[in-house]
Amino acid sequence: MRGAQSQNARGILQPGNLVKVNWSARLAEHLGVFKIELIKSNAVIFFDDALKLQGLGSLLAVCEQALPENEPLTTIYDGLLILINQMVSQKEFIWIGSYICWEIGFLEAVGFSLDLSRCAVTGTTEDLIYVSPKTGRAVSAEGGSNYRSKLLKLPSFLTPVGLIKSVEFSEGLRLTGYFLERHVFAAHNKPCPKPRDRFEDSVRKKYFETDISDALD
Repeated sequence: MRGAQSQNARGILQPGNLVKVNWSARLAEHLGVFKIELIKSNAVIFFDDALKLQGLGSLLAVCEQALPENEPLTTIYDGLLILINQMVSQKEFIWIGSYICWEIGFLEAVGFSLDLSRCAVTGTTEDLIYVSPKTGRAVSAEGGSNYRSKLLKLPSFLTPVGLIKSVEFSEGLRLTGYFLERHVFAAHNKPCPKPRDRFEDSVRKKYFETDISDALD
């Protein structure tokens, strides 16, 4: 972008900011010229919160490495705007759950849907505590009793039970990270983005032994 290193442009071109971009060129294959206008400045809010900044870097890295260029992806874009607004306004323990739900929606938008509504083995909608790593379908405690070591954990906040322990945030990121790596990045012969790995690691360290009542405080 012409003038991207100017003082004014550097203040606009920050992660988390909402901007309007106009691109013009004589021919479609030309590099062209970008003109940018700031609509909403969010960056400063993220710079004051290390975990939110890592979360922002994670979601942007996922988009950058997984999405094709020059294709309109309005569902992912709209979800991204909602998530960034939630990260700006919500408390930490809430927005992390929103982030995980965004990754589930991202998976669906690129072609792999998780089915967490009922047990793949028994058909029940109760006591869902696992997810099959092969199909992405929920499995109940009864249905998965013989395969516990091979199943992924299903955080209760992704079921009607709701959030019980904050360690579920780490479990949720492990769940979505597994399917992102297997069904998204592997298709592009890429590993999971490092910013996402760092975000998941930070959440795991922060909430591994933390009770939800502590997080609320």
